[in-house]
Amino acid sequence: MERKTILFVAEAVTLAHVGRPLALAQLLDRERFDIQFACADGYDFCFKDSGFTRRRIDSIPSARFLQALADGKPVYDEATLLRYVDDDVRLLKEVRPDAVVGDFRLSLSVSARLARLPYVALINAYWSPYVRQHYAVPNIPLTRALPIPLANALFGLIRPLAFAAHTVPLNRVRRRHGLASLGTDLRRVYTDADHTAYADHAELFPAHALPASHSYLGPVIWSPPLATPEWWNSVPQDKPVLYITLGSSGQGTLLPLLLRALATLPVTVMAATAGNIELDKVPPNAFVAPFLPGSEAAQRASIVVCNGGSPTSQQALATGTPVLGIASNLDQFLNMHGIAAAGAGMLLRADRLNEAQVRVAVEAMLNDAGMAAAAKRIAQLFAACEPGARLAAVLERTQSSAAA
Repeated sequence: MERKTILFVAEAVTLAHVGRPLALAQLLDRERFDIQFACADGYDFCFKDSGFTRRRIDSIPSARFLQALADGKPVYDEATLLRYVDDDVRLLKEVRPDAVVGDFRLSLSVSARLARLPYVALINAYWSPYVRQHYAVPNIPLTRALPIPLANALFGLIRPLAFAAHTVPLNRVRRRHGLASLGTDLRRVYTDADHTAYADHAELFPAHALPASHSYLGPVIWSPPLATPEWWNSVPQDKPVLYITLGSSGQGTLLPLLLRALATLPVTVMAATAGNIELDKVPPNAFVAPFLPGSEAAQRASIVVCNGGSPTSQQALATGTPVLGIASNLDQFLNMHGIAAAGAGMLLRADRLNEAQVRVAVEAMLNDAGMAAAAKRIAQLFAACEPGARLAAVLERTQSSAAA
């Protein structure tokens, strides 16, 4: 059988958008697929021992991406996406892949079509037009000025207009290249591809009227290869263990508050700072390191405390551990709504967080046998998924359709 060249393109605005396609690429059969990978500089540590041919492609800085989320503004402007399309086309001509897989690389909606290549988009199911969602107002300037109930009501009114504003840059770029507009629904922009693959389980985010060009891969579990800290084997096991990791998405400043809140509870804390915050004081019940191996830490824990994003919450649920998500941006709120609805976690707002609220939530979760049981049931569902095999089937199907 002739090996097919698959190019994975990661929009490296967060580690998650590099780690997820990298994890999927590692699951593909090397005898069937020649894997090549493209992303921005700064992620060399992720590719240790991967064996992939890695190519450089630019992304906007993470700080710019996170600031746009915090301000509720479009992440990309027309000029940036035009430049992205040019870079993509150059890359596709160099690699000449049989198919391209993109993770949040929105410009592939244009460039893959210009190159006449099958394009698979990786996305979370909660961004799908076919998954019903409850939209809570994220942490944007509106919530800093108004009580949450009022901000939620106003957000419900303005959200369609805000989504429409986010679609304008890509639609303009598409028109410049002779492609039809995707309309004013941001979810259409995020999911436009020959095939859209959800890195989620349908149990948490069920779809309705799902077309054949959309499918669930299942959760994609990944953590970078990291050494354990010196204290790793000295963590007491006589009390419930909490694993805290707030990631790189802006909530790191909440870590001191969390440590103070948990210092008075009969728990042991393992915390990762993500290397972006200096702690003046560490409570006696806490063990802290810049980074921790996520899956192993979640396996040890009774609760995983995170920013509510899918990478860490999926790590937690894969080990049967409930999630306390402290959400800030809309992506995190959407993910945690699904987990909380399944009974496997609890959602708190980052912009209203206080120590008493944290203590109440943790104590409630530790005493909730139903939540622990729900997390273990989801772990069984996750274990039955084979995202690599499902992606391989999608790639075969899209290439066959392209050839026809």
